[in-house]
Amino acid sequence: MRGFFGNPRRVLIVIHDLVMTAAAILATFYFRFETIGLAQRFHWLLIILPGYLIYAGVVYRIFHLYAAKWRFASLPDLWNIFRAVTVLALSLLVLDYVLVAPNFYGTFFFGKITIILYWVLQMFFLGGPRIAYRLFRHARTQQHHAKSADAIPTLVAGRAADAEVLLRAIESGAVSKIRPVGILSPSRADQSQSLRGVPVRGYLTDLESTVAGLAAQGIHVARLVLTPAALAPELHPETALMLARRLGIATSRLPSLDAGEEALRLAPVDVEDLLLRPSVKIDYKRLENFIKGKTIVVTGGGGSIGSEICERAVNFGAARLLILENSEAALHAVLEKLAAKPGVTAVEGRIADVRDRERMFRLIADAAPNLVFHAAALKHVPLVEHEWDEGIKTNVFGSINVADAALAAGAEAMVMISTDKAIEPVSVLGATKRLAEMYCQALDANAGRSANGGKPPIRMIAVRFGNVLASNGSVVPKFKAQIEAGGPVTVTHPEMVRYFMTIREACDLVITAASHALGLTRAAASVYVLNMGQPIKIVDLAERMIRLSGLEPGRDIEMVFTGIRPGERLNEILFAREEPSVDIGIAGVVAAALVCPSIEVVRDWVAKLRRGLECSERGAIVGVLREAVPDYRSDARQG
Repeated sequence: MRGFFGNPRRVLIVIHDLVMTAAAILATFYFRFETIGLAQRFHWLLIILPGYLIYAGVVYRIFHLYAAKWRFASLPDLWNIFRAVTVLALSLLVLDYVLVAPNFYGTFFFGKITIILYWVLQMFFLGGPRIAYRLFRHARTQQHHAKSADAIPTLVAGRAADAEVLLRAIESGAVSKIRPVGILSPSRADQSQSLRGVPVRGYLTDLESTVAGLAAQGIHVARLVLTPAALAPELHPETALMLARRLGIATSRLPSLDAGEEALRLAPVDVEDLLLRPSVKIDYKRLENFIKGKTIVVTGGGGSIGSEICERAVNFGAARLLILENSEAALHAVLEKLAAKPGVTAVEGRIADVRDRERMFRLIADAAPNLVFHAAALKHVPLVEHEWDEGIKTNVFGSINVADAALAAGAEAMVMISTDKAIEPVSVLGATKRLAEMYCQALDANAGRSANGGKPPIRMIAVRFGNVLASNGSVVPKFKAQIEAGGPVTVTHPEMVRYFMTIREACDLVITAASHALGLTRAAASVYVLNMGQPIKIVDLAERMIRLSGLEPGRDIEMVFTGIRPGERLNEILFAREEPSVDIGIAGVVAAALVCPSIEVVRDWVAKLRRGLECSERGAIVGVLREAVPDYRSDARQG
């Protein structure tokens, strides 16, 4: 109660509502019975009114009338007023039947018509000031934020429901220096309508004519904001973006509110926003429940995937996060980024190489983690093809070191980031990743068999997915640089296709897979595959990026095909022939049926690899990889 009345504004609201209640009662009797009737009932009214006001105050608190800010008064607040006033009116009806007794008033004191009139007046007396204050604040905000001299005339692209989010943000001041002058909606139902005073001026395809029409009125549009609905692939948003850039209009996007964004803010439009498929719906509550309060270790935490997993761990409330990274610059960058984020997570970074077995054991043991995410790897196909020995040291022996260290430290799970190139591999990268997967599978099966009924055995899982848009070394930043340089844009082959995901979507699904592996059923699956939809032609991606820059492929920017590089193939595969998929009931993630030799067999292959490395015998290495992964073909050009 002390906290309730410790807020001066809340006290003022209480006083206002009780005064308005008394005024509604008096006004009702005056309108219903006029001066003479009011005088006849005034004595009883003075007896009833104090108790009624106390009762009304309790009803108002029950229905949260004091909790809502008048500045944001809306339909839910009016609904609460409706419920509270209805309860009060029904209470008067009950009181009327009590007063009709001979030992009280002797007849109906209020009457049904009076009570109905009171209900109407009380709704107006409570709701009217709230709506009036909301309109006053709206007008003042419009004056300060939308109609100021430096406010930018802006068109909003998207359906009414999405556009309203931005319009509300502008009204509240969360987004400033934006003056919405029109909405371009893909919905026919929105046409010729108005939303919060902003007219719908046409479809997204009407951008040029709308800009010209507004210019004729003296309104020079300088910005186009695309909501999530306007970025749907079927609407071809790149066409509008290309046109906007040719018209000299800056473009921004409004982030999706269910994507874990920290705040409503405008952001640049990137190629990730134009992914050629709808993103998977993520159960963020599941991820938060899984991560919150846990200690997490991430290897390769300075890379694209690793740093995003670190960020998600902080967002979802991990108690402690240890980042292991062998690049000083990358480690510093991710620590700086995480230091700027609010949260309760204790973040620590250590320079460490996963190939240093002793250091891995020591650091992971000291951290005593619940979860270990192993994202460290050498992943560039041509480089690993040439530096095959380094690829084996990192991708195979580094993964083994992390897995063994996680097992020794008593972690609940170790999650290895794998790749779609591990299936029927044609590169050293794919073969080394597949062998690392097999080690984790065998260790997971062995841990399950050796459990003694005490602490649940560690889960060793691998998660496969394809290329990540805008990750370090991917085609997106490469194409961006080539376009900025004026071309040419180089593509290996016109029929080259790849699966693509956004970094955030991939990391959210990696955590989702880990939560399934540690579920109550202790799932037998140890390899998970992310559903990446339909593969995308690299040439289509390149052309789309060129158009995003306001240029035309083949006319403004030349495209050159350079040929397939060693270790590459035209198409990627997600499951081996003897590895059927298993539906786990989670959107975006499927499991691969367990197909793996025993841990003893895998360790024998690993020992042979070690001896081959010591002698620098590539032939012996290739022989071991083909023995372990029979589908491995070292000459990519065969595919």
